[in-house]
Amino acid sequence: MDEDKDYIELVEEARLGKRESLDALAELVRGRLYAYVYRIVLREHVAQDIVQESLLEMFKVLDKLERSDRFWPWLRGIAFNKIHERQREERHRRAAALSQPYNPQRGAPEDKTGLAKMVAAELTQAVIGAMDELKPQYRKVLTMRCYEGMEYSEIAELMGCSELGARVLFCRAKRVLQKQLSRKGFGRGFLVTALVIFGKITAPNEATAAGVSVTATTFKAGAAAGLLAVAGGKTAIISLTAAGVITVGGVVATSGLDGKGNIAKNNPARSLPVAGQLRPAQGGEEECWYYYPRSVDGPVMLRLVKWDSKEKESYCKWWQDGRANYYFEKSRNTIYINNYRMWDSELAVRRLPTDGVNMRDFVSLVEGGGDEMEYVPGGGDGLLVVARRGGGEKSERLRIIQHYNVLDEEYFRYKWPPEARVVDRCDVMHKRGWTYFTITGEINGKEIQGRGRIPFVYAASGRHWPWVVLKVGGRIVNEAGFAGIGRPWMGLHTIDTIRRDAAKERIWFSTKYDKRTDKAEVVLRPLDKQIVYTIDMEKDVIEQITFRKSEGQVGELSFSYLQEIDKAVREFADPAGKASMSVSNEGISWLLELFRNN
Repeated sequence: MDEDKDYIELVEEARLGKRESLDALAELVRGRLYAYVYRIVLREHVAQDIVQESLLEMFKVLDKLERSDRFWPWLRGIAFNKIHERQREERHRRAAALSQPYNPQRGAPEDKTGLAKMVAAELTQAVIGAMDELKPQYRKVLTMRCYEGMEYSEIAELMGCSELGARVLFCRAKRVLQKQLSRKGFGRGFLVTALVIFGKITAPNEATAAGVSVTATTFKAGAAAGLLAVAGGKTAIISLTAAGVITVGGVVATSGLDGKGNIAKNNPARSLPVAGQLRPAQGGEEECWYYYPRSVDGPVMLRLVKWDSKEKESYCKWWQDGRANYYFEKSRNTIYINNYRMWDSELAVRRLPTDGVNMRDFVSLVEGGGDEMEYVPGGGDGLLVVARRGGGEKSERLRIIQHYNVLDEEYFRYKWPPEARVVDRCDVMHKRGWTYFTITGEINGKEIQGRGRIPFVYAASGRHWPWVVLKVGGRIVNEAGFAGIGRPWMGLHTIDTIRRDAAKERIWFSTKYDKRTDKAEVVLRPLDKQIVYTIDMEKDVIEQITFRKSEGQVGELSFSYLQEIDKAVREFADPAGKASMSVSNEGISWLLELFRNN
């Protein structure tokens, strides 16, 4: 760009130690750098932080710049790395990101007074809203190609992928943006206009905004890239060999490129509805989405969509992903971020469409009545099941086996009204996503001591994996096994986890809930014994387990969870050994054995 010429003299002077030139250089690039960063992150305070960090980095390492005429690409690379670092950190705290949702009406840069008036306010909001719904990698490639004028080879180098990979990513970004715009009522021909509008309203000043354009040459990505991008959005898998041969097969496609820009592999699909064709819940229907990132025996992510008969439209009431639990109270237009996973107010056990026949039959026997849910046999990584009920029609079942992470797909994420108020109800340990806990108590006069670590969300379960060590009189009776204890990172509320564990062992149970104290009591009845759980429903954790026989109470376990963990690292070192029990971690057998042997 011609503007690069303005930097050369200042850069050379600054490299010689002239402080005034360094300050002038920072002021000269600040606006352009802010526009570049903001177009990718779409959060004003984040963009300001990254610009500041990038300029500080520039001050430190300017002497390492080999060519003054390559200053802007060099600085852009610094900012790109800062953006990548920030997004990597935020993936581990997605709940915090939602606690300050983007508002298109206040999201545009402050230093471009009057630019938003170039287009109607409604149009501005629609365009920025559509861009905000894109994945960060799509905004990156659109920004670099459309507004920075970068060649695909430059984009590939910065994003760590092949040139063809960069072209494919650009094609997919355009297709997804077109889809978002069409949902807002704009036709296919509006895509270029939308990109121009976005470029103008995010420009650092009016002079720059006036020169924003998106040419036909910019939009060219090549026939091979176009084929890959089109196939990537349909029920096909793409395999690109070393010789450059493209093969399209009859299985479900990846959602995008992997972390290195390569085309990722997928599992074959047994049911192939295209995601974009999934119609929303209608006319009194309730729709629940179940996504299993690993297998049907692993974690499950839920989304519940209800029908608003007054407004004649569907809306998402609950959304549970790998990082947080969200509840939308439509009457108050408020999104609540909660400690707990959703549970049935009628105290019915939450069932999953992948439950086996033994589980289904036993739960129906305990609760009475039949089971109307339609079930899906089988499984595999990345299973997505969409189940509908009501509306005067027979319930539908849709199944998709997708790329490893459907959670980041546009059709799983849900955007509530941008003006909705957000209330974060999470305590410290739930905001962190995991914590340590201790167990104390006794059984038949023998002292019980235990400690463990519990992740509250799926995203934290890899790095902070769950474990528990329980000792009775110095003897280890359980190590690392969580059956019979709450497992919130698996996606279900503790009240349901405990009862489903009991149902698998065909142990009769009953449930009480005290709304005044917000405590639930789940009683398991193995033979002539009782195991009574006291569960804090808001915190979604077990407070106490009491053991009783017909002659009275024989033992009790009390659980305590640490809100602050800074000083607890040594005390909670990960266990080194395994359980010595004869029936180690076989369901809740360890808990029953603890009862019998003591």
